[in-house]
Amino acid sequence: MTIYDTIGATYTSTRRPDPRIAARIHAALGDAETVINVGAGTGSYEPPQTALAVEPSAVMIAQRPVTAAPAIQAAAESMPLRDDAADAVMALLTVHHWTDLEAGVAEMRRIARRRIVVLTWDQSVTRETWLLSEYLPEAAALDDARAIPVEHLAALLGTARIEPVPIPHDCTDGFGVAYWRRPEAYLDPVVRAGISMLAQTGEEALAPGLSRLADDLSNGRWHARHADLLDLDETDVGYRLLVAEL
Repeated sequence: MTIYDTIGATYTSTRRPDPRIAARIHAALGDAETVINVGAGTGSYEPPQTALAVEPSAVMIAQRPVTAAPAIQAAAESMPLRDDAADAVMALLTVHHWTDLEAGVAEMRRIARRRIVVLTWDQSVTRETWLLSEYLPEAAALDDARAIPVEHLAALLGTARIEPVPIPHDCTDGFGVAYWRRPEAYLDPVVRAGISMLAQTGEEALAPGLSRLADDLSNGRWHARHADLLDLDETDVGYRLLVAEL
């Protein structure tokens, strides 16, 4: 059983692909005519040329649209696919869940002919966001333990270039710190259920920080303290796109 067999049941209600992030991912895939999506979840951000999705969670596979690419239930570390199976392989916000990062990267390099695209985050940046530094240090500690250093991942991929991915203030994909300008969203248990770092930290551990956040929103302290964010259309909260040419 994977973590998403437990927390993934309502995933599609809050994790809808954002078209601006999709444009960056699809641009990074370039002229690839066939793509394999590893750790594919419900199929977010899959381009039309996706040939196959690889996903270990049956719960997530069951939520894939009927129009999505075919999916096989398998782990990134051991994919039942031939060498050079597709032009490109992509893995989006998934590598931190893998049990063996080196094995998963080796598998991606084995099945990709030309290019690998990975969306992840730089924990040294993300942990300084107001959500984690001021309210939910318990969740920051969880990600401190599981986050993959971006430079290490780039080296494993083979000298990948690293591109910042600014997150729009109205991002439709409710991952991690995507609600950086909409703090009230984190008070919604459905939103929290779709964010693995919060779901895995647990409601009991999050309760004191969420209570402080609710108080600061009701009395105006949050808005006074973070007035600089309110006029921003997008900001860098640590998300990174890694692109490796093979």
